[in-house]
Amino acid sequence: MAQHTDTPAENAVGVDIGGTKIAAGVVDHRGEIVASTRRETPATEPAAIADAVADAVAELATTHTFGPVGVAAAGFVDAARSTVVFAPNLAWRDEPLRARLEDRLHRRVVVENDANAAAWGEFRFGGGLDEHGAAVDDLLLLTLGTGLGGGIIAGGQLQRGAAGAAAEVGHARAVPDGRACGCGNRGCWEQYVSGNALVREGRDLLRSGDPRGAALLAAAGGDLDAVDGPMITRLAATGDPGCAGLLSELGRWLGEAVATFCAVLDPEVVVIGGGVSSAGEMLLAPARSSLATHLAGRTHRTPPPLRSARRGNDAGTIGAADLARTV
Repeated sequence: MAQHTDTPAENAVGVDIGGTKIAAGVVDHRGEIVASTRRETPATEPAAIADAVADAVAELATTHTFGPVGVAAAGFVDAARSTVVFAPNLAWRDEPLRARLEDRLHRRVVVENDANAAAWGEFRFGGGLDEHGAAVDDLLLLTLGTGLGGGIIAGGQLQRGAAGAAAEVGHARAVPDGRACGCGNRGCWEQYVSGNALVREGRDLLRSGDPRGAALLAAAGGDLDAVDGPMITRLAATGDPGCAGLLSELGRWLGEAVATFCAVLDPEVVVIGGGVSSAGEMLLAPARSSLATHLAGRTHRTPPPLRSARRGNDAGTIGAADLARTV
């Protein structure tokens, strides 16, 4: 077990930029968010995204003092933690995000991939800690949101790779010539393990006329476009067999994905975050079963535990702020 080192005591701001929302918070040295605000993400306008972030940080500055700003960005971030090279679900292409924000904020800014930031947040303050506050040395975080993100802690260090693009597990191929992905390839894991995949399968269930979709169709008011992940999760929690089946199938895919990643990384623990993780055991139980079935060498090794992210949707904000203080 690794022990955490001391963290500078000053507050920092973490900003988590997702496909639909921007969450910003003042984070203290214990990993607690002491103030927060949100903005909608103007996903098709890179300059407008920076403006929205700057506006959120300015709001926080009216009531709190803080030092640097860490930004968790949903895209490929370069090795210098400065430029978003590419984002499958946002309009960033070689976007100089750090420079844009430092010009507006007049503060030091650190940009990190959103799943990397969430992995760091969980490692430092969440699912990577045992009851005594000791951290595991090797952790894999998977975030199931709009897509599938990943973050790797190995030997107590965040693994970013030579170009900053490590842990893009959602864009490893699962199905040859499978579903088209926003990254330009086909059959990527995030087309089968993500919130978007869950919603797509829910809508397909309704299109098929399968009677198991009756409750979901009623909840959506007959409008397929109204179907979303939280709706499916809520119905599954009431015992609806159609929605429970959708989560079970997503869990099966998740377990297969974890088994594949374990063959490369051999993590001590796997933490599941992102909006879909709110399904809890309805997702994790079938995932554990699938992992046990597909893990390489399964008759001679124990699968790593699968845990829900303890910091939930706040992990990216917390991790980004902590990285801004410490890197």
